[in-house]
Amino acid sequence: MKDLAYFLQQFENQLNTLAFVKEPKNLYLPIDYIMKLGGKRIRPCMALLFTEAYGRQMEDAYPLANSIEIFHNFTLVHDDIMDEAPLRRGKETVHEKWDTNTAILSGDSMMIVAYQQLLQLETPRFKALLDYFNKSALLVCEGQQKDMDFEREKAVSLEEYLDMIKNKTAILLAASMKLGAMFAGASEEQMAIVENYGINIGLAFQLRDDYLDVFGDEALGKQAAGDILTNKKTALYLYALEKATAEDKSILLHYYSGKDFNSDEKIQIVLDVFERCGVKAYINSMTDELVVKSNQLVADMDIEEEYKKTLVELNDKIVNRNF
Repeated sequence: MKDLAYFLQQFENQLNTLAFVKEPKNLYLPIDYIMKLGGKRIRPCMALLFTEAYGRQMEDAYPLANSIEIFHNFTLVHDDIMDEAPLRRGKETVHEKWDTNTAILSGDSMMIVAYQQLLQLETPRFKALLDYFNKSALLVCEGQQKDMDFEREKAVSLEEYLDMIKNKTAILLAASMKLGAMFAGASEEQMAIVENYGINIGLAFQLRDDYLDVFGDEALGKQAAGDILTNKKTALYLYALEKATAEDKSILLHYYSGKDFNSDEKIQIVLDVFERCGVKAYINSMTDELVVKSNQLVADMDIEEEYKKTLVELNDKIVNRNF
């Protein structure tokens, strides 16, 4: 069976053959650095899987997979600058290891390198593929902007949050899958199924991430309730705000109004409100529904059974965080 580990190994093997470093080194060394920090590589692996599943050789899609992964890491370089994040995958972020100006310029260059990879593709659908890549990339930027806007806005609805994470997180995963299917020559109907699947499992991924930030443990590598401490308006907070009594709503708004609170006290009080509002059960239920829908969409795909099994495996890994 060609499982996720198989596609990951194939992608990593060819990625290691790419030479990112040339002159001037201070422009290209940061690119090489971020690309070698690793990660789950789910997006490029999905591009390869769907290329092969819909009838084209996986090797033909290496430039597509590279482009997707380079673009994804470009967004991380710039996101880390905006978030003033000191670490990425346990290592110094690019702007910390070098400086902010270098990180901005290297990030910009990564976007160009991503397009250089796309230009290597041989397909009669190139114009459509490029158009869809661009639309998806722009949606990612729109999602990031909405996320930043939400930090300043007092009133954000759960529906608005789900729309934001659809763009910021789910769309690039969905695009990776659809681009692979498109490159292989899949029908419009099949591409729509693939894209819908990617969006649903991408939403499940982010909701699970929100959940584990608050209810996870150190074994999962999560900072205890970091989203609560930074007043992040996640699905958990927004659902609680919708369901809370007037008293509990006042408590939430108070503790999310600033950061000058005792951390342990703030976390416990907010968790108590979450408990009274049934947040844990709601998020688990929503995630489970998305996974069930994702599995149904997998069944509708016109691909061989071995690929369907790999996608169901991915769905399970996303929910259980067993990567």
